[in-house]
Amino acid sequence: MRSHEQQDLMALLPGQVSPAGPTRRLALQTAMGLGYAAAAAPLMAQTAISTPADGLEVGEVGFTVDGFQVPAYRAAPAGKTGLPVVLVISEIFGVHEYIADTCRRLARAGYMALAPDLFARQGDPMMYGELAKLMSELVSKVPDAQVMADLDGAVHWAAANGGDAQRVAITGFCWGGRITWLYAAHGPVKAGVAWYGRLEGEKSALQPAHPLERAAALKAPVLGLYGGKDTGIPLESVERMRSALGQGSPAARASEFVIYPDAPHAFHADYRPSYREHDARNGWERMLAWLHRHGLG
Repeated sequence: MRSHEQQDLMALLPGQVSPAGPTRRLALQTAMGLGYAAAAAPLMAQTAISTPADGLEVGEVGFTVDGFQVPAYRAAPAGKTGLPVVLVISEIFGVHEYIADTCRRLARAGYMALAPDLFARQGDPMMYGELAKLMSELVSKVPDAQVMADLDGAVHWAAANGGDAQRVAITGFCWGGRITWLYAAHGPVKAGVAWYGRLEGEKSALQPAHPLERAAALKAPVLGLYGGKDTGIPLESVERMRSALGQGSPAARASEFVIYPDAPHAFHADYRPSYREHDARNGWERMLAWLHRHGLG
C-alpha cells in the first residue's frame, strides 16, 4: 500500500476495525442507498441522521459512460424541473445510507442531488469488512480519468432529467473531497465544497496529479472544510494548498478554507465516532451559503 493510502487509512480508523474479510452484500444493487458499509464500523446509530423522503423523488438511476452503466442515487424535489444540481461524491465506502441521506438533505434544500457509484467498475465497497483490503483491492485501482468521465456522464444525465446544466456544483467527503478539487479543475461546475479531501501525495499512472498540482487551474471556486486534528491531512498540507490557490486562476483565488480546530477526519459522518455535531452543522450551513453565493441557490 502506498504511503498516501496509508495516511487515508489511518485517518479513517476510529480505533478499531471490523473483522477481516468480506461481509454480506448490503443493499447497493437492490435498493441503493439503504444500509451502511460494513468497513465503516463501528456504527453510531444514536447520532445518525435520517432524512425523510416525503415530497421527494428518490432512488436509483443510471447512465452509460463508455459502454458501462453507472448506477447512482438521486434525490430531488418531486415534480420540479430546472433544478440546480449537486454531485455528491462518497468516501471510500461508496454510496451507502449516509450518502443517500446527504442527497435527501440537499433535495430538501431545493437541489437535485446525484451520487454516482464511482467504484462500480472495480467492485463493491460494501463487500469489504476490512479497511486495508478495501483500500488496496478496490479504491487504489480506480483511475482518476475514469472518475472524471463518469462525473461528466452524471452532469449530462442530470441535465436531461430535470436539472439545470448551467447550475451544477460538486461536494464530496474524504476520498470524495479529493475528487471534488480535481473535478473543479476539470468539469462544468460553478462551485465545489470539499470535506477533508486529501490534497497531496504520491502520484501513479491511475492518479497522475493531486489537488495541489491542479490548484492553479481551478475552473470553479472550492470551499475546503477541514479538521485541525485530522491525522491524515496535516495543516501544513492545507497551507501549501492555500498558497498554490493564491497564485492560480480567478476561481483558485476565490477558493477558501475553513478549519475546525478540534475536529478529526470525517467530522461530518454522523454515523461514525468521528462525528462532531457542531462542526458538521456549521460546515453544512457554510456549504449551502457557498452554493447560494455562487449562483446555485
